[in-house]
Amino acid sequence: MSRTKKVVALSSASNADDLSAQKKNKSEFLAGGDAAAWIARSAFVLSVAAIALSWQPFGLSKWTAAATGFVATLLLMLAEMRMRRVEISGLAGGAAGLIFGILAAALVCLVISRTAEPEPTKSFLEYGALLGFAYLGVFLGAHKGRELQFDKLLQPPRSSSDRSPIRTGKLLDTSVLIDGRIADICEAQFLEGPLQVPQFVLHELQQIADSSDTLRRQRGRRGLEVLQRIQKMPHVETVVLETSDVADGDVDRKLVELARKTGAKVITNDFNLNKVASVQGISVLNVNQLANALRPAVLPGESMRVFILREGKEANQGVAYLEDGTMVVVDGARRHMNRNVEISVTSVHQTPAGKMIFGRLMEERNEVPAPMARHAVAGRAENGGRITDSPKREIPDPNKEFD
Repeated sequence: MSRTKKVVALSSASNADDLSAQKKNKSEFLAGGDAAAWIARSAFVLSVAAIALSWQPFGLSKWTAAATGFVATLLLMLAEMRMRRVEISGLAGGAAGLIFGILAAALVCLVISRTAEPEPTKSFLEYGALLGFAYLGVFLGAHKGRELQFDKLLQPPRSSSDRSPIRTGKLLDTSVLIDGRIADICEAQFLEGPLQVPQFVLHELQQIADSSDTLRRQRGRRGLEVLQRIQKMPHVETVVLETSDVADGDVDRKLVELARKTGAKVITNDFNLNKVASVQGISVLNVNQLANALRPAVLPGESMRVFILREGKEANQGVAYLEDGTMVVVDGARRHMNRNVEISVTSVHQTPAGKMIFGRLMEERNEVPAPMARHAVAGRAENGGRITDSPKREIPDPNKEFD
């Protein structure tokens, strides 16, 4: 439980540091860092209010016109401050969308001007089309501009010597953290690029670790311990992602949506998540598939020595397991329970859960060497004081006295 609080405390501390830094920057911004900008904004507001007061547009009274100009400039300043926090891709997309919206509105207005409707109706439709298409162009362009990543298009091209390999982020699922083998893979340096842990995955791990069920609580704590182990590896970059802009839903749906937006890969053990992400064109790194691919290849006819652990489903079958967990079904091995036996592989079957090996016991034959077998088979018969081992050859008896 303490390690769970430690991870959450680290995440909360980083968020608090970011908020304090933002407040500090804001205070500096208001204090004296951009004092000239605020002076220019104040002068702009007063100038617009003075112009509206002197010209009195739309037949308004002096103070009403001044108040209108003052409010209009305040709204413009708020829009400017909001646009400063928008990425350049969003700004470029919004500008492009505004241009296309105005062009579309101009075509619609050209059609409206040819109709026989009264002038007030025409004016209303023309201004409505202009505002409507401009609104759609700005917001749709800004939204799609983030996906098109205009900021990368506006960057100057780099020379071939400055180009570095593209580092693709990899999103860690809850199941792969609870499984724990991802830490061994990272320690063996088979993964590169930043490993990203979304905030909702960390929240789900915390909920599992706080569960009243003992098994679920142990699984959640194991996932948090694995995450801490990965964070301590100096060669692996681990990032906790803030995911406030991800649509609501279950963790799998949020993970797929985040991977689709960021172009990252998903590391998981979940079979269903693997299928859903693959259907949507998202790259998935499945640890179970990696483990199956790394299991030693066994071919029919090869021999191996296994330990018969339990009985099989069929008669006279015994079941053994290799070091990597592969099941070995041996025919005729039931009588050899809790013993090491030599088997011959008959077939290998690949299943969604892994490989299954089928084999049979190797017959132990006590074969006698050929010279000894020949002498053992030869009959010993006495014939006239001689011992014969074949009809064609006679061997003198050493016990008989020679004449």
